Amino acid sequence: MATRLEAYVDTSAFIAFVDRSDTHHPLFRRLFSAPPAIVTTTLVVAEGHAWFLRRYDRARALQFLAMIEDMTPLDLAPVGAAEQAGAARLLRRYSDQDLTMTDAVGLHLMRERRIKRCWSTDFHLGIAGASLVIDEH
Repeated sequence: MATRLEAYVDTSAFIAFVDRSDTHHPLFRRLFSAPPAIVTTTLVVAEGHAWFLRRYDRARALQFLAMIEDMTPLDLAPVGAAEQAGAARLLRRYSDQDLTMTDAVGLHLMRERRIKRCWSTDFHLGIAGASLVIDEH
């Protein structure tokens, strides 16, 4: 039987975990110290890599990738045509929100996999009903 995923992890959670200057760093440091079954997408990894590359340098961006590769238990969900189509529908549905494609793919994934908890500092990821971990703590 497959492990039940307990949380979707957004880019902002990874950044808060790594960046000590982030307001939410203590929370995400604690959460990532003993994570439940978690999932993220390849778009989140790309977005995180780009953030570290722009904010710091190539070395920090590569350290971010190494962290993702070594992280367990992390399910890295690929993003294909079905996920993009689902995300596009959500972007149209929530056209009054400033959602990125990465956000919309995350919302789609949470709906498809019935994930009710989201590790993010981005309030947009709560619009479809998932609880944001920052609201719980």
